[in-house]
Amino acid sequence: MSEDIRSGAGRLGRLGQAALGAAREGLHVFPLQPRSKLPAVRDWERAATRDPEQIAAWFSARPYNVAIACGPSALVVVDLDDGHGETAPEPWTGARHGRQVLAQVAAAAGESVPRTRAVSTPTGGLHLYFRAPVGVELRNTAGTALGWRVDTRAHGGYVVAAESVRDAGYYRVADRAPIAELPGWIAAALTPPPAPRPGEVAPVVVEISGGRARAYVAAIVEREAAGVAAAGEGTRHRTLLAAARTLGRLVGGDALDEATARGALLAAAEGYVGRGGYTGAQVARDIDDGLAYGMRLPRRIDAGGAR
Repeated sequence: MSEDIRSGAGRLGRLGQAALGAAREGLHVFPLQPRSKLPAVRDWERAATRDPEQIAAWFSARPYNVAIACGPSALVVVDLDDGHGETAPEPWTGARHGRQVLAQVAAAAGESVPRTRAVSTPTGGLHLYFRAPVGVELRNTAGTALGWRVDTRAHGGYVVAAESVRDAGYYRVADRAPIAELPGWIAAALTPPPAPRPGEVAPVVVEISGGRARAYVAAIVEREAAGVAAAGEGTRHRTLLAAARTLGRLVGGDALDEATARGALLAAAEGYVGRGGYTGAQVARDIDDGLAYGMRLPRRIDAGGAR
């Protein structure tokens, strides 16, 4: 750090100091809008840095919140959310927090959750920081890999850093322990299956006579959207994920445009946001995960040879 930065560090305020502290630990940071989780810079993953001069320039300008870019920082962050009174689905019945779910997953693997750096969130959640395994590019997950109320952030994701503040309150360091290596049992659960090679997975072909293919696909979209819209608390996550997988198969088979599928699901799940702790970001992640999964198992609608 240059002498100018050292002498001016005290003028950066609490948030700027937090950003510099994270950078000194080798973590790549970038600014979020004040009191927000929204990036304040474009292309945040590329912009994220450990450069103290860039950090000082950002955080001397405004009281930005601080974000840590997980991919460049070689981090996997396990995000344990509070259930906020929502009934946990099977097999997590009785759980009230992602902490309990992760403990169950660990016990099933004959392991325990190791101590590591932990940051509490304003809404009762907990972020557990882990060093990413070498040679494996893990991505974000949303309740599908580890369980109910357990999300992860890795490549393509970021977390709000300690000392940041939102209207709901502060992000605080809950445990200053060194950042531990990601346990193998978590890494195994998060490692995606290899993408099928071209021609490896033949699409399921549904033959529709009489030129009714378009109506057939439209009926599937309508049915899945209606199921999503009607889902009650405790079933919304898996209903949305299943619907996205179904439509993803049609996208993978060139029977449905991805934007159309995504738009239909987003509209159907609009009522989820703000209920039972569900957020717009969670809806988007569930749709992304489900579509990606379904596209690996394409379903083609063949109307007299037409695709």
